[in-house]
Amino acid sequence: MRRFAQAIADAASLPGGLPVSLANALADAPDRYNIGKNGVATVIARDGDGSIVPADMRWGLVPRWSKEPTTPYTTVTARLDRAARSRIFAQAWQQRPCVIAMTGYYKWDRQRKPPWPLFVQRTDGLALLAAGLWEHWEHPDGDQIDSFTVLTAPNTAIPAPLTPDGPVFIDGNVAMAWLAGALQAPADLRAQARTPALEAYPVSRAFRDPDRDDYTLLEPVDPDADAPADAASAWDDDALEEDDGTQ
Repeated sequence: MRRFAQAIADAASLPGGLPVSLANALADAPDRYNIGKNGVATVIARDGDGSIVPADMRWGLVPRWSKEPTTPYTTVTARLDRAARSRIFAQAWQQRPCVIAMTGYYKWDRQRKPPWPLFVQRTDGLALLAAGLWEHWEHPDGDQIDSFTVLTAPNTAIPAPLTPDGPVFIDGNVAMAWLAGALQAPADLRAQARTPALEAYPVSRAFRDPDRDDYTLLEPVDPDADAPADAASAWDDDALEEDDGTQ
C-alpha cells in the first residue's frame, strides 16, 4: 500500500462507533483522491494531553529523534508485529496511536504482466478505518512536522489476486479503544481487528502523477484496453515496493 483516497461524503459514510464530532470532522475534511508518501491526510489522533482530535498530518512517520525531516527508508507503513519494539516506531506505539479513515487504497496486481493497479474498498460503500501511529518532529529552528504511519499485517480478507497483506482495519468502537490506549500489545490490536468485506477493481495508472487529485482516479478501467505499448516502463517501482522500512 503506497497510495490511498480519503473522500468522506458525510458522517453516515463512516462505520458506527465514532463520536459524532469526529465523524463530522472527517466528513468536512478536504476530499483527497491521491495521497502518497509525504502527502497530507486528516487523521484522528490522541493528543499529548489525552484528548482525541482530528488533525492534518504528513504520511510517512518522521521519528522525533531524527536530525532531518525525512528518513532514508520508507515509513508510510509499519508492521504490526514489529512496530512496538522498533527504534523508529516504539515511542509512537507507546504514546501516539492514530486512526486513518480511507475511502479505499491503491494496490498493484503483480500477477498481471505488466502489473496493474487495483482500488480496494468496502463492498458496502462505507469508509475503512485503519490503525496507525503518529509522531511530532521539531527542529531547533522552529520547523515542526506531524506525521503518521499505517500499521499493516497479513490479512487473508484482502481480495485475490492481491497479496493477502494490508492495513490493520478496525471498527469504530475498536478505533476509540485503540486511541484511548486500551490495546497496548500488538496481540491485543490483532485480536480486535475486523476487516469488512472488500472488493478490488482495476483503475488507471494516472494516480502515479502526484499532481492528479480528482474523483476520476477511482473510475474503473479495462486493463486490456488501456495497456500501454511500452510495458517495461508502465508500472511504478515505488508503488510496487512492499518493504515498510521497520527497523
